[in-house]
Amino acid sequence: MTDAARLAALAGRYLDLISAPFTLPRSRVLVFRAEDGGGVRVHTSEYERRLSECRVLDALTVWDSEGEELAVVGVDPVSVTFGRHGSDTTASLTFADPTTLSLGGDQGLRVHLRHPDGAVEEHPIDQGVRLHVGRDRSVSIGPGDHAAALAATGAVWEEWFAKCPPVREDLQPMTAFCWWVLGANIVELPALGDARAIVPSKIGYVGLWQWDAYFIAVGVRHGDPALAREQLDIAFRFPQPDGQLPDVVHELGVLATSDDLPESDRATLRRAGSQVADPSAPVPLTKPPLAAWALRKVLDVEEAPDFARTQLARIIRSQDWWFDRSDLDHDGMPEYGHPYSSGLDDSPIFDGPLPTASPDLGAYLVRQDLEIADLLVRYAPTIDDAPFRARAAATQRMMLTMWDADRGRFLAFGGGEPQLSDTIVGLMPLLTGTLPAPIAEVLVDATADPDRFALAWGLPTVAASDPDFSDERMWRGPVWVNTNALIAEGLESSGYVERARQLREQTVALVIHGGGPHEYFNPHTGQKARTATTAFGWSAALFIDLAVQLSR
Repeated sequence: MTDAARLAALAGRYLDLISAPFTLPRSRVLVFRAEDGGGVRVHTSEYERRLSECRVLDALTVWDSEGEELAVVGVDPVSVTFGRHGSDTTASLTFADPTTLSLGGDQGLRVHLRHPDGAVEEHPIDQGVRLHVGRDRSVSIGPGDHAAALAATGAVWEEWFAKCPPVREDLQPMTAFCWWVLGANIVELPALGDARAIVPSKIGYVGLWQWDAYFIAVGVRHGDPALAREQLDIAFRFPQPDGQLPDVVHELGVLATSDDLPESDRATLRRAGSQVADPSAPVPLTKPPLAAWALRKVLDVEEAPDFARTQLARIIRSQDWWFDRSDLDHDGMPEYGHPYSSGLDDSPIFDGPLPTASPDLGAYLVRQDLEIADLLVRYAPTIDDAPFRARAAATQRMMLTMWDADRGRFLAFGGGEPQLSDTIVGLMPLLTGTLPAPIAEVLVDATADPDRFALAWGLPTVAASDPDFSDERMWRGPVWVNTNALIAEGLESSGYVERARQLREQTVALVIHGGGPHEYFNPHTGQKARTATTAFGWSAALFIDLAVQLSR
């Protein structure tokens, strides 16, 4: 068995057709267990559409010549196997290409297909049946070479798993699964030619979100630096005329303002939107400025000077946008004009009026200017880096005015009013690596306080002692892999190397305990929060990044 085949087998342990569907890189076709327990069901993966809206087949079942149904008895990245106890009769389902499934098996087997309109048809399997899924979710059925389809799908995954980074033995099975998640979440964006976007999830998040692209690139760089660069290129390719980067790049265009949202979402946004803008005007939507941070990490594993210079110019314009267009009260510290732009949409720091000046945004802006300056020294030494370092210092001075010495934490300010919730954003200034030592010590102590942030499974997004804490509600208590990873980096940057290592170990243990890289986790049980998405891109990517760091 090759190393790639061994890793594919490790990943296959987690493919349950419930939290992890059967799919193929570049494909929009998803296969799940049928809801009634018999066979499988088939869906497409589409931008801003729920699975229930994307039904292809409500059931695909395999039957033998005696009229008995074969159950799903095995799943791996290459195929879904059907069989039954006490019989050697088997069939398998694989991909013939990204839009076509292939089914084959022993003589006498038949496949039953139940369509969303209730129609049922059956076909002999014989040597192979191809099920082509059209753009309208229709199914075209014809003969096919199933053996060739199995070989082709096997070759796709062999090539992908050959790039999976080796890590510590206890972390390798979950790393293999997380690497599968990244491959499985690749989709094509036809409007961008042959661009490959690793989406957050083929279940509900079918687009390239700016923030997600940064975290995903940081993980995938360890095995496929070119694909990591491609994620950043897509995220940076469509700046607005003023330099703002869009929140999402998707198959139909970009999402850069509230006017790019569906009308129902736009109406909701206007009701709860930015109070600094006329409610009939579009609200800019972007994501926090971690672009230079991600670019530098990707370039650290493989140099690409021309790429670096091109992207650096776009990042500088985006950074300038924050200061020129998102300093909404003109005090020198940019604000979030809407929660969507923070990445932490439901955080209680946004319960007050908008715009919101937040310590996490201050930390990202400081870090980004410092990263830009270092990248200029590395790739464009004729450009003066001093203005960026000076702006970082000025932003840090503004950020330090958010420090509340009596409460011992950084506060956010909504519409100029202090927001007293004790949240993860108050720890993010550690990421600058340049805080005054007494303040850094207080924040480190907070990460070790069991009444606040030192819970069994990592740092909750709201302190457990805070009235706004909920162990299940998004951004109000659950643990997220990305915030844990950023705080761990902040601890290390601030000189607390051992505490950083402990948090990284705790985070990989959480993902393993929880059964996979879910969107977010209950901080008390360590299990997937009820409404969290499974097989989530940035959780998978950052698990890999943490596993690589911990294996050095």
